[in-house]
Amino acid sequence: MPDVAPDQSILSGDGFVLRPRTGAPSVHGFTVEIDGREAGSVELQVCDHRVSTAHVCWQIASDFRGRGLGHRALQLLVEHAFDTLGLRRVETYVDRRHRHAIRSAARAGLRKEGVVRDYAEDADGWYDAVLLSRLATDALPSTREAFTAWLNSSLPTKRAIAQALIRDADGRVLACELVYKKPWDLPGGVVDPFESPAAAVLRELSEELGVSARIRSLAAVSWLPSWRGWDDATLFLFDVEADPAALARATLQPREIRAIHWCDEEQLADHAADYTVRVVREAIAALDAGTGTAYLEDGRPADW
Repeated sequence: MPDVAPDQSILSGDGFVLRPRTGAPSVHGFTVEIDGREAGSVELQVCDHRVSTAHVCWQIASDFRGRGLGHRALQLLVEHAFDTLGLRRVETYVDRRHRHAIRSAARAGLRKEGVVRDYAEDADGWYDAVLLSRLATDALPSTREAFTAWLNSSLPTKRAIAQALIRDADGRVLACELVYKKPWDLPGGVVDPFESPAAAVLRELSEELGVSARIRSLAAVSWLPSWRGWDDATLFLFDVEADPAALARATLQPREIRAIHWCDEEQLADHAADYTVRVVREAIAALDAGTGTAYLEDGRPADW
């Protein structure tokens, strides 16, 4: 059995204890014991280069797995870090393939912050790790607030794009000649965090063209599959009314917009990406027919 550290107390949990081990002053290691039997270990290492932060790791012996012991021992260690050691943050890096370990960390109140690529190498090669953390100010595990925070940090998120379909009296579509890519595109851009797509498209028109506009309706929603290194996304295309005189005096954002053009269908096809042309065609058809918002996938009607 590991030597007991004289300056640490045994921590008691529900049906187990954490018995302290000797080690460096910055390392707080414990043996997990059940009825005097060694069931695993947990360790907290205070970071010497970051104030009030520690890294945690844990391991449960195979004979004791499946009982929820991992998350209970980890939770007890984390509470010791906050209540006794006065730390503010604990964090851990878990091999993203180890779903049970990620679940244990979540049940102990740690939240997912991101994925660290090529974190370490094992016999199977380099692997990515999930970064999880808990702050002293976070909600206690098992509360509804903590459960919601875990789901919010771990569920997938999807990039949202908001664009404007602006047509003139002749039915031509406004397209932007961009600085950073060859294909022309519709005015608009990526929706910011906590921003609605409708607010985003009006903001983009103000920032990129210097014009105010009014949304008439949501013309189309199109799911965009992964493309050239980009993950999939959702496009919200709004039917937008803008003053032609204001557009003629548009103040272009020089970092993004080189020029704007009124395009008929043929001109748009010559200069814009194929999926942009498809989305515009389907959106205009739905608007002219009065059938409501078109739902599309990669700019095409969904094959239900």
